[in-house]
Amino acid sequence: MSSPAPALSRGSSWPLVALFTAGYLAPYLLPTVVGRLGDRLGLGPAQAGLVGSALLLSSATAGFTLAARVERFGPRRLARSGLLLAALGFGCAALSDSVPVVVAGAMTGGFGSGTATTVAASGIAAQRDPHRTSTFGLLSVSALAGAVYLTIPHLGPGHGLPFAAIALTALLVWPATGRLANAMGPGHTAAPRGRLPYRRSGLVLAGSMLFWSMAQNSLWGVSGRIGLHQAGLSEVTVGAVFATALGAGLLGVIGAGALGARLGRALPIGAGTALIACCIVVSASADGLPSFATGEIAWNTVYPVVLSYLIGLAASLDARGRWAVLAGSASSLGTACGPLVGSLLSAGAGYPAMGLVLGAGLLLLVLPLTAVALHTGGRPLGPGAVRRRGGAPAAVVAATTGTASGTVPQVGAPEQPVVEIEVPVAGPALDRQAFGTAGPRGLAPAEAAPGTH
Repeated sequence: MSSPAPALSRGSSWPLVALFTAGYLAPYLLPTVVGRLGDRLGLGPAQAGLVGSALLLSSATAGFTLAARVERFGPRRLARSGLLLAALGFGCAALSDSVPVVVAGAMTGGFGSGTATTVAASGIAAQRDPHRTSTFGLLSVSALAGAVYLTIPHLGPGHGLPFAAIALTALLVWPATGRLANAMGPGHTAAPRGRLPYRRSGLVLAGSMLFWSMAQNSLWGVSGRIGLHQAGLSEVTVGAVFATALGAGLLGVIGAGALGARLGRALPIGAGTALIACCIVVSASADGLPSFATGEIAWNTVYPVVLSYLIGLAASLDARGRWAVLAGSASSLGTACGPLVGSLLSAGAGYPAMGLVLGAGLLLLVLPLTAVALHTGGRPLGPGAVRRRGGAPAAVVAATTGTASGTVPQVGAPEQPVVEIEVPVAGPALDRQAFGTAGPRGLAPAEAAPGTH
């Protein structure tokens, strides 16, 4: 009777995956969006990066504003409003050559994307396996972004194409919102209300993810210009490298989904972040196709793996999804600052020096991220572990580590009855043979208290 439940949970999570894809597509297409803003609008690298930052800042604002309000407004209504704003905003930006209209459209669409991401993150946190659902979401958005990178260079120049792709995705995902009521899961409404749990760990995670995402997107926002200007590649070649890198990211996410929690979260997050730092240094110093492709492909293989574990870690801190939304919004805020930071660093010090600065910053984040994963990612106690590890106190520990209800006895539950077994009293010779001249605890067998066994 209990086996169909996980299957139902997996089958009903596809609306969240679709909504996650629509919300995350804009950050994934950031290099081509920023790179193409100068084709017709005449914007310089720093100005184009500022527009990209405004888009993502608007997305982060939506997350911070709506983090605790998904239940109040309703996930379906909120998701549809976000998708509508994304379609209208990005659609207007795609059809206009006026800088003010493009900026306003990008910010409106960004707020809509952030709203969709907020609902998706809140629902993913209520799933039985949030890491699995977020992995499917990353697979979906990586595949779609890879297809866009392969297609857009053959359709012509201009900023309209990537904006139109994001707007069209929002419209295509609209029908999936009708199934959100089932996809949100019972844990979302059954989770206890009140203060945020794991406040210190959640704040450290959110702050670390802000700078983690900022480092990633500082390079991602200028990767197109590195390939075009420093490595001397054509736009078609750069687009092919990006598509290959996102395809490698699919393999990485599939591997992360297959690995699951076998290694915990601390090792993938800590070691993966350190490896990403090395990849950023290689990509930023690329001077040709081999080094550029190596850095980008290796980086995009590891990045979604670590991101999936970070999303799962944030979701595990609160079943109502508040930490998932807040940490995701902090990540979006870092993503928003990324293009501008990358543009300023590369303009002032050059791409290789920018890579060294970003890599060093990521290495500094390994410690706090790993510490949060170790502190909050302990293994839950199994059904038989409570009695083996100390009864009610162990139940308290299990209850505070996110163990699902029903797997451990409730705190204060009555102990299992102890059945007394009558043992025949042996003769003095047998007693002396068993205990010597004195019984256990220094008492002779004849002096033992009645009922002692």
